[in-house]
Amino acid sequence: MIQPVNEKIILGIDPGTTIMGYGILRVNGVRPEMVAMGVIDLRKFANHYLKLRHIHARMLSIIESYLPDEVAIEAPFFGKNVQSMLKLGRAQGVAMAVALSRDIPITEYAPLKIKMAITGNGQASKEQVADMLQRMLHIPPDDMPRFMDATDGLAAAYCHFLQMGRPPTTKGYGSWKEYVTKNQPDKLPAKPV
Repeated sequence: MIQPVNEKIILGIDPGTTIMGYGILRVNGVRPEMVAMGVIDLRKFANHYLKLRHIHARMLSIIESYLPDEVAIEAPFFGKNVQSMLKLGRAQGVAMAVALSRDIPITEYAPLKIKMAITGNGQASKEQVADMLQRMLHIPPDDMPRFMDATDGLAAAYCHFLQMGRPPTTKGYGSWKEYVTKNQPDKLPAKPV
């Protein structure tokens, strides 16, 4: 059951190296409403390091504008192209570092979990997720974004909203110190030999 809250702002992020989506959800009581959604367009940057710098600057601006209480981010899926995965992980890491630098707790959600939470189908398409969010949050058709990366970011925030008041099922870290403390080699489960 979702626990009522006075007010909470959730920033949802769909990491990307070409287009990074984000959505802002305000929760009053047990009622969520979409505040904003958009994308960080990285297509004009040829250099990956310039993309990372732009992600840092835009994420900082978004956080300073909306002052989120929590961040929900889609965990990268495992692909076959190692270079693409490395770049995606860096982009996600920069977004996470900005949130952690402002002491904002982060929770990661697998793409399948987000789709399941929104549509009831872990294999749902981006269009199905966007359509369901539009209905649940009463978003006018004219306010729907051109890039579905934005609705994917909003979906991460909505998934997090649905998890409020439930026992955590994924690792969330409130700070770099907490991450390091929980992931020290002597604290991790032993690997089978």
